[in-house]
Amino acid sequence: MELQVKLEVFEGPLDLLLHLIEKNKVDIYDIPIVTITQQYLDYMKQMNTTDMDLMSEFLVMAATLVRIKSKMLLPVEETEEEEPEDPRQELVERLLEYKMYKYASFELKDRQYDAGRSFYKPPTVPDAIQNYKEDIDLDDLLSNLTLSKLQSVFDSVMQKQVDKIDPIRSKFGKIEKDEVNIEDQMILVEEYAMRHKRFSFRSLLEHSAGHGKSYIIVSFMSVLELMKTGILSISQKELFGDIEIEYKSQNKEESDHEH
Repeated sequence: MELQVKLEVFEGPLDLLLHLIEKNKVDIYDIPIVTITQQYLDYMKQMNTTDMDLMSEFLVMAATLVRIKSKMLLPVEETEEEEPEDPRQELVERLLEYKMYKYASFELKDRQYDAGRSFYKPPTVPDAIQNYKEDIDLDDLLSNLTLSKLQSVFDSVMQKQVDKIDPIRSKFGKIEKDEVNIEDQMILVEEYAMRHKRFSFRSLLEHSAGHGKSYIIVSFMSVLELMKTGILSISQKELFGDIEIEYKSQNKEESDHEH
């Protein structure tokens, strides 16, 4: 059966592979490499593009799939000391990482959409106050004016011009950008995982509400790093669905014991 798909659906080779895995309803950790490789190559035969950069990306992935397929078909010498490495492992890790970043882009897009639907009404000043004018007594106004006070006012105006801050904002000061450190965030994510054992990535974000985009991205990277070390495991029931995270306490204790 030929694979009928449109090129514009996919952003790159990893996007296509995720589509094929979802289409065949297979476990991402146990990819039927022969079937997926054949469908991937069938798709490439239908590609009609002059974008050499895009074509080269698909060709590199095709070569990777063929190499993995060849390794899977070759007989493996089993030893008692260690289990043979699964040739698909590196590909699985790349797919999982891609899914995480794609999920992050959807999350950020949703937040941007929600923010775009918010409208703020400017303050309304009553006409009686807006039209009020107080009589100014110049003699009284200038009676206490000195050169030092004039200099102080001038310096204040010049400083605001340099800083590009208007008089209203200057009363509230500046808001400093949050600095997010991945090492510190890994500790926070691991502590959260130890308390909750099993939770969704969305709940982790809601727990850290009020932070910016950089915080969300660093949180994703922290989960990936903890997954690579075996402290966390992740799963997903459907493509682009909510990501479930589980704390693997047993692996953590074994790792601590070895060290």
